[in-house]
Amino acid sequence: MRIGIFTDSYKPYTSGVVTSICTFKAEFEKLGHQVYIFAPKYPHYHEEEPDVFRYLSVPAPTNPDYTLAIPVLPGMRQQIKRLKLDIIHVHSPAIMGRVGMHYARLFRLPIVFTYHTLYEQYTHYLPVAQDFAKDMTVKFSSKFCNDCDHVIVPAQETHDLISTYGISTPISVIPTGVPLHKFVKEEGNWLRKHYPIPAENKILLFVGRLTKEKNLDFLINTFRQVHEQRPLTTLVITAQGPLESHLKQTASDLGLNLGQDILFTGAVPYETLVQVYYAADLFVFSSLTETQGLVLIEAMAAGLPVVAVRASGVQEMVDDGLDGILTGLDINELAGAIIKVLDDEKLYQFLKTNALLKARAMSSESMALKVEEVYESILSKKFYRPHRFLDVSSWFSN
Repeated sequence: MRIGIFTDSYKPYTSGVVTSICTFKAEFEKLGHQVYIFAPKYPHYHEEEPDVFRYLSVPAPTNPDYTLAIPVLPGMRQQIKRLKLDIIHVHSPAIMGRVGMHYARLFRLPIVFTYHTLYEQYTHYLPVAQDFAKDMTVKFSSKFCNDCDHVIVPAQETHDLISTYGISTPISVIPTGVPLHKFVKEEGNWLRKHYPIPAENKILLFVGRLTKEKNLDFLINTFRQVHEQRPLTTLVITAQGPLESHLKQTASDLGLNLGQDILFTGAVPYETLVQVYYAADLFVFSSLTETQGLVLIEAMAAGLPVVAVRASGVQEMVDDGLDGILTGLDINELAGAIIKVLDDEKLYQFLKTNALLKARAMSSESMALKVEEVYESILSKKFYRPHRFLDVSSWFSN
């Protein structure tokens, strides 16, 4: 099968969407499929990966690390014709999703859309009336879903929510899964080898973009309370994002020592990230807007129990009291749960054992087979619904 993946974000940008695309691409290739990526260019990034087609782009106004593709690339029509794609899979309803929709229409190809993000929960980035923006975002994404042949969501909660949006296209719940073969070379001390973390400290780990929706001010305030009661603790925050300077200042204002009490590592390659997971003792998470929370399962694959705020997406990945602890949006409650897991070795080992079992049940290999079944089901029907497509032809000249 020849699969064309159109995405608004790809390497070197780091996000759950990029991780998902890379994970599925690797699994599809192991299954014998050919995968072609269509994505924006990033400044100073030199392509080393074959079969990746980059569109000229400009920095996003609200996040300079993120680029927005200019949706016209001379010669792409002939290029896609030569590739003889069997199916197109898009990963957003925005710029590159529309590009994918255009070529699906042009070459009469089926199109699948993965609904990674609850877009209406990100309208705080828009300089318009929030209620109006949310309503328009729901209508926009729902219309796009209805113009596709199949929609994939990473969690049942997302399925239940978008099913209320008037979407008639079939929806499948298929998480990304974890590439378990990468979680076998345990180093265990990577963080202490590279940073001055005291040997006796317990390491709490957060992985995720440093953005408003990750609720990191709340997490840092929670950690201050934990640290006051258990001084031999360090919070490691691994990722990058526009709030990094603000969060460092917040930590300093709270009296936390940067580099020892709280550590910002920036983004790291996936192979290194695996070692970061293994070097930690507990995974902590405060985000309120997850559709999947892939990092939660990655942490479990390294044997980390999870303590997190109960939220959409999170509570589907964490079984409260079995492989982690879920709390309300309350600093005292979250801090208390973290301290309880750190202090109770029997509870810690119980959660760790079940975390490993949860991760094994969610391998990326098995999830890729489910997506492959979706593709094959669509292709076997050999149908074409020209009315399903948005009128985007005026966007393109190639």
